[in-house]
Amino acid sequence: MKKSIVCMYLFVVSLNFSCAQEAENEVSTPENIPFSAELFIDGLQIPWGMAFLPDGSMLITEKAGTLIHFKNGTKTNISNVPAVYSRGQGGLLDVVLHPDFGNNGWIYFTYGSEEGEEKGGHTALMRAKLKDNALYDNELLYKAGPNTTKGQHFGSRITFDNDGYLYFSIGERGARDVNPQDITKDGGKIYRLNDDGSIPEDNPFIGKDGAKTATYSYGHRNPQGLVTHPETGEIWDHEHGPKGGDEINIIEKGANYGWPLITYGINYSGTPITDKTEMEGMEQPIHYWVPSIAPSGMAFVTSNKYNGWKGSLLVGSLVFQYLERLTLDGTKVTSREKLLDDMGRVRDVRQGPDGLIYVSIEGKGIYKLVPRS
Repeated sequence: MKKSIVCMYLFVVSLNFSCAQEAENEVSTPENIPFSAELFIDGLQIPWGMAFLPDGSMLITEKAGTLIHFKNGTKTNISNVPAVYSRGQGGLLDVVLHPDFGNNGWIYFTYGSEEGEEKGGHTALMRAKLKDNALYDNELLYKAGPNTTKGQHFGSRITFDNDGYLYFSIGERGARDVNPQDITKDGGKIYRLNDDGSIPEDNPFIGKDGAKTATYSYGHRNPQGLVTHPETGEIWDHEHGPKGGDEINIIEKGANYGWPLITYGINYSGTPITDKTEMEGMEQPIHYWVPSIAPSGMAFVTSNKYNGWKGSLLVGSLVFQYLERLTLDGTKVTSREKLLDDMGRVRDVRQGPDGLIYVSIEGKGIYKLVPRS
């Protein structure tokens, strides 16, 4: 049984989770760090997402709207990037390669876009190809609406599943009582598309009156982590709660994840949002954080480069400025470790094709975690 909100907030000034969750989920700092953190790419401000190209180079999104190609130690700005609505939490966000990139060359990215009749912006998904440090064949695959001048909760992360479907997240854009529980509205959703942007025929809300048929799940707040489990093929997300209640969820077709009708968090003012942490027909998280760590970026460790890390889940913390390693037994979090403590706001984490972990930190750049011999 989950603990009560009253119990959870008895320890808001500490990272002792003994009241909120089981003792084995308390965060610890390892005595002997099994790696050195080496600055791999410097001079970055808010490196939101990163993707590794087959030739060993990298693509990096800067939230302000710049797409960077890093190759042979040199950063080059990519041209023909779409106009980006950079406001609050919005800007140029995630970037991933198509699973068959070697044959088709498609690159996918999410960003804040002003396209539409209303003022402001909303999250969009585009794909394009790259040649001579310029994008071409740009195709807008999805544009959420309506636009708003609010700066909150754009999301957004992208992943492909093992069947080639594309999933991406959009936050509820600061309209918690309007968007996340309404399948006819964008925002607070995980979406699923075919790789060309068309709607899969078996999406859960096909045929529902007025539904956004790209929707795969709903009731989300602001998902800034989205990955495919390397063994089960499940889609995992994490999302920002309000004050407390950040969550890790396993995404099920057509499922409702409850925001804001159920939550383990409270308003930033300290007042309750709801007295409910569970309701019939709504999914429970497999893990939640109180106090909030403000999670961003998410990666499973599949390599053997780091002793004892294989199968772990890595999550960045914006507010506490560290990288968290969660040890898993199936879907149960059995322990938590704090890494890169006080290095800065961790925006993204990826495992590279070399099996090493790369971590983007705001105001610094991208660090490579080099195992100690």
